[in-house]
Amino acid sequence: MNNDWFKIFSSTELVQVEIIKNFLLSKNIPAVIMNNQDSSYLMFGTIDLYINIKNKNEAIHLLKNSNYEGTLN
Repeated sequence: MNNDWFKIFSSTELVQVEIIKNFLLSKNIPAVIMNNQDSSYLMFGTIDLYINIKNKNEAIHLLKNSNYEGTLN
C-alpha cells in the first residue's frame, strides 16, 4: 500500500475485520481489506483493514466512541 493508506485494524479473524469495515462504511469512511493470510495455513498471517489517511482521525474517533474501542492498532 502507498502512503495514502493507514492500517486501522489487524486480526487473524476475517469476521472481526468485516464487522469493523462495515461499521466504518456505515459512517461513510471507505475501507479496504488486505488478506495476508497463507492460503494453505490460515494460522499464518493477518487480515488488515486500511482506510485513506485523510479519514484517520475521524475513524479513530468513531471507533473509540463505539463498541469497537478495543480494536484499534
